[in-house]
Amino acid sequence: MKKALITGISGQDGSYLAEYLLDLGYEVHGIIRRSSVAENQDSRIAHLNDKIYTYYGDMLDTASLTSIMLKVQPDEIYNLAAMSHVRISFDIPSFTIQTNGLAVLNLLEVYRLFAPNAKFYQASSSEMFGNSVDDDGIQRLTTPMTPVSPYGCAKLLAFNLVRHYRHAYGLHACNGILFNHESPRRGSNFVTNKVVKAAVEIKKGLRDKLELGNLDSYRDWGHSKDYVRAMHKIINHDVADEWIVSTGETWSVRDLVEYVFSKLDMDWKDYVVQNPKFMRPEELKYLKGDSQRSRDTLGWEPEYTFHSMLDEMIENWMNKL
Repeated sequence: MKKALITGISGQDGSYLAEYLLDLGYEVHGIIRRSSVAENQDSRIAHLNDKIYTYYGDMLDTASLTSIMLKVQPDEIYNLAAMSHVRISFDIPSFTIQTNGLAVLNLLEVYRLFAPNAKFYQASSSEMFGNSVDDDGIQRLTTPMTPVSPYGCAKLLAFNLVRHYRHAYGLHACNGILFNHESPRRGSNFVTNKVVKAAVEIKKGLRDKLELGNLDSYRDWGHSKDYVRAMHKIINHDVADEWIVSTGETWSVRDLVEYVFSKLDMDWKDYVVQNPKFMRPEELKYLKGDSQRSRDTLGWEPEYTFHSMLDEMIENWMNKL
């Protein structure tokens, strides 16, 4: 039985990955960062409590990482822990750089010293590209990376550290450059779930408007369930490398809003207003990833479409509310 250690196991991706690895017969261990509201710590993984092992730790506390690594001795390490909200990274840039950049260095050092035979996956991000895009409107591994947020800058630092540790120390350390991915488990302050939840609340008479930032940002949106399958394929490929995971389609926030409201038989223009406080100081305008190599070499294909993902999220909030 393989042992996996997942940092950020209580997040959207961590919870889906834990379920997926359990189905494959793994022994699953995860690190949880303490919250003052205990229910917030494990709301996404509470149904797995009797199937997984969890530990309190923090990516900025090397002692806790060392203790957990020695205790678990994992075969696979998935680093999904992060300050995950790009817009908020502008408000707390120092914390973001520490948590998403320097903390990865902490984990890599602990991995190198105490579990060097394990395989390591780093959750890299399409935000590393910033506004760089090839002439055909696509981002690839060869596209220059010029991030436009503290989040993107920190992720690029971590991306390069993982490559450095692979080359310098012969570790099986790989990067998955995942484009935006959502699900019913996405935090409701992320634009996809924010839109869906608000639209359902408006439909049910619980609110009367939705405030958003830039409606003309374009993103390559997939489903977290599909993307955690890609993580497993990436870490288990015979050669550690960098990989892009994306749908290869791009939609604007305006497209997202229009579809969700139309599914609920409403005209979004009657309810949506722009609020400057939700705009980024420097906007990332457009993302569209080339995942053909991941499809051809790893045999990965997404099962969800943009619309079926949103349908699932709408159904979730219709049932919850």
